[in-house]
Amino acid sequence: MIIIGGYGNFGRFIAKRLATDANLQLMIAGRSLAKAQALIADMEAANRPEAIALDIHQNLGKSLQAIKPDIVIHTSGPFQGQGYDVAKACIQCGAHYIDLADGREFVAGIDALDAQAKAAGVTVISGASSVPCLTSALVDHYQDEFSEMESLDYGITTAQKTTRGLATTAAILSYTGKPFTTRIEGREHSVYGWQGLKRKRFKKLGWRLLGNCNVPDLALFPKRYPSLKTISFYAGLELPFIHITLWVLSFLVRIGLIRNLKKSAGLLLKTSFLFDRLGSANSGFYMQLSGRGKNSNPKTIEFELTAKSGDGPYIPCMPAILLCSKLARGELNQTGAYPCVGFIGKGEYLVALKSMDISWEDSIY
Repeated sequence: MIIIGGYGNFGRFIAKRLATDANLQLMIAGRSLAKAQALIADMEAANRPEAIALDIHQNLGKSLQAIKPDIVIHTSGPFQGQGYDVAKACIQCGAHYIDLADGREFVAGIDALDAQAKAAGVTVISGASSVPCLTSALVDHYQDEFSEMESLDYGITTAQKTTRGLATTAAILSYTGKPFTTRIEGREHSVYGWQGLKRKRFKKLGWRLLGNCNVPDLALFPKRYPSLKTISFYAGLELPFIHITLWVLSFLVRIGLIRNLKKSAGLLLKTSFLFDRLGSANSGFYMQLSGRGKNSNPKTIEFELTAKSGDGPYIPCMPAILLCSKLARGELNQTGAYPCVGFIGKGEYLVALKSMDISWEDSIY
């Protein structure tokens, strides 16, 4: 199997976890052969991994046809604006495909490859990440507590000292200040990226600022959970003045003074590192589900997850690890192309996080 971008922030963790699986023979791929080789030298593996030079923009189809992998995990974002060339190349060479995409249109549109994937007898899964995999697993788990589930209010707050890269930064900046739709009171409304400023008190983190975030859930959940009248997803940065700075920049994009912040991703990322000493390595996630309970009275369930010691970035890596292991063991036989919803349950996901400094709790109101 191949991990494209296997020496990157997410790919590195996935590679180290999967390397211990005796059912897998890993190939760490990316444009830099030296970086792939350096990662392998630092890995403990059941089967010695191989480093290969691979560029998804140059002769990818020919490269995959020559290697003939069974499984490919694609971690090289940002996926916003990316096409399905990698997934198509995997289908053509008969390889199962998994990606960590968080781009709304990218993940929601992956079913366009369904017929091709079925014909080739392979599984194609997009969005094997916190959204929509963990978020849908939580809704699936709790929805039976309601006679009617009416609203979701949820979001992520990242640690200042978290491991972060250019692709993740560029993904966020691609929709900052840009309009996108979400369901509010039963109708689709436009909101703007990183606006809708709000404060949220996390039980173990204290107060954090949040803003509107565009994720695949906003396209997928209205169809999957038709009773939902309101879906609000937010994301935020730990240090208030950095969050506010991006909030101000979002208005400059909205009124047209700045066309797009994505081109400034490198500069803004480097600048953010200057303030790491002011922050922590603690991040969090919350989901508040509201509606009518079995007795028709108002009911709210709140799930909250806290990741400390810089372990937050490992949460979005877990779906790819679990899915890859299932494919290798022959436990996932569903061919076709799908967003990553319904493949991993809440319990399975959280058990996989137990070895890290990550805790969670839920409350019912």
